[in-house]
Amino acid sequence: QVQVVESGGGLVQAGGSLRLTCTASGFAYGAYAMGWFRQAPGKEREWVSCISTLMFGITSYYGDSVRGRFTISRDNAKYTVYLQMDSLKPEDTAKYYCAAERRLSSGCSSGSNRYNYWGQGTQVTVSS
Repeated sequence: QVQVVESGGGLVQAGGSLRLTCTASGFAYGAYAMGWFRQAPGKEREWVSCISTLMFGITSYYGDSVRGRFTISRDNAKYTVYLQMDSLKPEDTAKYYCAAERRLSSGCSSGSNRYNYWGQGTQVTVSS
């Protein structure tokens, strides 16, 4: 049974930090790129970051709004991906989703329709 489970969300003041964790099971994690997306109320789902598979050399990518503040990493031995979020801003408030993309080449996708498995999300709220 495929499972993608996010944790680590919460309430934090602007300028603070949070680390989101995503744990996967039930599929060949090492063959999947992993991504983080977010969705705020009334807005479309936004790609945040993604990290490629170990098979082709791990590379990470970031959306313009988070580059320099967020860091994605993965631990293949633990079937886990992390999103370290620093210098948080109120506009980072959203529900954050982890997703897995079956990948047969290097890189990872920013399009949500490329992802095969999704978690239920974890809420991040940044107060001003």
